[in-house]
Amino acid sequence: MIDLERRRIPLPTGVTLDVTLGGPEDGAALIFLHGFPESARTWRHQMTELARDHFVVAPDQRGFAGSSKPEAVDAYHTAQPIADLLALADTLGIDRFTLVGHDWGGAVAWAAALARPDRIARLVILNAPHPLIFQRTLIDDPAQRAASQYIRAFRDPGMEAAITAMGLGTFFDTSFRNHADLTRIAAEDRAAYLAEWGQPGALTGMLNWYRAAAVVVPAPDETVERPAFIDAPFPPVTVPTLVVWGTRDAALLPCQLEGLDGLVDDLTLVRVDAGHFLTWEAPEPVNRAIRAFLSARPAA
Repeated sequence: MIDLERRRIPLPTGVTLDVTLGGPEDGAALIFLHGFPESARTWRHQMTELARDHFVVAPDQRGFAGSSKPEAVDAYHTAQPIADLLALADTLGIDRFTLVGHDWGGAVAWAAALARPDRIARLVILNAPHPLIFQRTLIDDPAQRAASQYIRAFRDPGMEAAITAMGLGTFFDTSFRNHADLTRIAAEDRAAYLAEWGQPGALTGMLNWYRAAAVVVPAPDETVERPAFIDAPFPPVTVPTLVVWGTRDAALLPCQLEGLDGLVDDLTLVRVDAGHFLTWEAPEPVNRAIRAFLSARPAA
């Protein structure tokens, strides 16, 4: 078993992140970005496996767990976590790295790969939609629009009070019940997440990711103006990319994979029989897919 350590790392972006890391520091670097409502803990099975021969780094992103929680919504625009990512890499002396992202971490990873291919050698995405496909399907696909109404709810300014009223334990169960096998969540992991969510400012920090996002989520029967970019040419992702997709995801439907090969120059797609939280629900096939991709697409 590879021992992982925790460090608290201040960044020039103005936040301090709790970071899990391990493995040989001279090994090829993998940086992992988690999503909502988790933390670096979601990568526990991947990090212990890949740290055998890689330098693995997983921050608790801004707004989550014990990391800094800026109050302003605009502190969570995508450019801010991208800046955190690059500042963290710089602080650790990492030039080019493989970027791995799930959920909101995947959204940051897509955007970072488009903006900074000079820093990102390879991209691994787990159940996080490509920004063009996601916005297009929210407009054009009634099923995806219906499945995404939770985003509108999370943007409501009264959501923190509603979660507090129901209790964090109930919120935990409702958050995961329809998206993962609750029997796969160890009691210690559940306790850890509840402790993270209970920290001052944590609920607002996590929800601000939704409030800051530019994505337009119409109500089910609403007619909205089409964002111009979804019908215009879109730049391709140029770095080798692996997408691992849990096919039982109830929030992100199979339409998120349609047309993806036209937006990524070098795409490997692996489907896994799992829900949205496949990192811990199906760790073995996820790890195999990542291992095979890293072997087939060695970093320059």
